Amino acid sequence: MRVIFRRQAVEDIVEAAAWYEARAPGLGDQLIDEILDATGRAQKNPELFHVVYREGNIRRVLTNRFPYRIFFSVVDKTLYVHAVLHGARHDRRWTERL
Repeated sequence: MRVIFRRQAVEDIVEAAAWYEARAPGLGDQLIDEILDATGRAQKNPELFHVVYREGNIRRVLTNRFPYRIFFSVVDKTLYVHAVLHGARHDRRWTERL
């Protein structure tokens, strides 16, 4: 299955990684690795993750070490990452992206 990160999701990741990197060198890269790991879990078996928004059949996978939620959908054989959102942020921040 192919994975496509939408532009806004990439912006979410870059912003978060920069924030962590400013706190400790290398931490931003660790966040990115964690996001890629979580996305890989979703890619292998997307049905394991429950639908959190019926509109668009949006599912959510959580990172293990960092408090981030990755919102994705699957169309045909492609997994689309719509948003990567810190656990403290409200979902309204990205739902208009759909």
